[in-house]
Amino acid sequence: MTGALGSYPIGRESSGTAWQPDNSEHRGVMASAGDWHLMGHADLTLVHSGQGGRRGDDKTFVSGMVMGMARRPLGQGTLQLRAGFSPDPLMGRRGYPLLLASGETANGRDRLIDRQHPHDFFMELSASVSHPIGPNSSVFLYGGLPGEPAFGPGAYMHRESIMDSPEAPISHHWLDSQHITFGVLTGGVVLDRFKLELSRFNGREPDQRRWNIETGPLDSTAARVSWNPTDELALQASWADLKEPEQLEPGIDQTRWSASAMYAREIGQGVRWASTLAWGRRKAEGHSYDAWVAETLLKKGLWTAFGRGEITENNELIETEGEDHGRAFRVGKVSAGAIRDFQLADHVKLGLGGLVAVNFVPGGLQDVYGSSRPIGGMAFLRLKID
Repeated sequence: MTGALGSYPIGRESSGTAWQPDNSEHRGVMASAGDWHLMGHADLTLVHSGQGGRRGDDKTFVSGMVMGMARRPLGQGTLQLRAGFSPDPLMGRRGYPLLLASGETANGRDRLIDRQHPHDFFMELSASVSHPIGPNSSVFLYGGLPGEPAFGPGAYMHRESIMDSPEAPISHHWLDSQHITFGVLTGGVVLDRFKLELSRFNGREPDQRRWNIETGPLDSTAARVSWNPTDELALQASWADLKEPEQLEPGIDQTRWSASAMYAREIGQGVRWASTLAWGRRKAEGHSYDAWVAETLLKKGLWTAFGRGEITENNELIETEGEDHGRAFRVGKVSAGAIRDFQLADHVKLGLGGLVAVNFVPGGLQDVYGSSRPIGGMAFLRLKID
């Protein structure tokens, strides 16, 4: 199969309109009905998160996603419809404990700190159309409510380098938190291995009501250039201007930048390796805060090992009375884990896994966290249909 937005291999397409390496592992149960080609996959994970230190907590919850796609020819081009859903709202408004994570709100009043927010039930409801303008070139239009604008690499749960980890990155709000954007329209052009695209979208993060569909003006802008120089490598650089993205910060806009490199290949018989390096920057009210991420995965048969290292400059970990934010701290996290899948039937696997994370906090936060190296961990059971 070729991609929905161009004549390149379908493995190049990730979440939204983002690209990944051409030879990335392609997932999905496929079927056809007349002119329609159908594909779907699901990951549903039961997770227990245990986070140590004075700010730690424990919780058992369900996370994951169910995705479906329908595609058919439209003239000389392609029409594609996609839908994605998540059980995350079942974990409750406060999400799950995750040291050094921050962003969004639990109840419309309090910022989530050291917790990861649940994603909305509707992860994507989108449509795209493309039309060829040459042997290896095309133009396309993509719209979603919700959808994903042209910013950053593909969302973390779609990146082959880390998709087997149930742990959200603490860099989420630097790189890919826009993957559930309630209102986005993207236009672009594909020129063989290059892609240029521009989005107008609703820049506000989803609110604390996780089951509904929200609307808002398309008042924010994003632009991205992508280049896949080889089948194993995908590069992107992007910029976004967001209008009032945080519900608790009315009137405060953000500018964001990102750049990433993704690599994927088979390194032996039945052995896959995938890695991602990424940088993101948030700027608001004259202050800039950076994040750096490195992810890697090694897969052989039914065993998968994965790891991630992150550094963020975060001004949301300490709240100062009367101010939107406190002092910024540079913090880090290194996590590593593995999962063993068991084949239950064609396209159906049950996996048992776990991970351990070491968090790194500077001296100014050691009293708050009770340690300079608080430990976190997760144990999980995953049902995978693909």
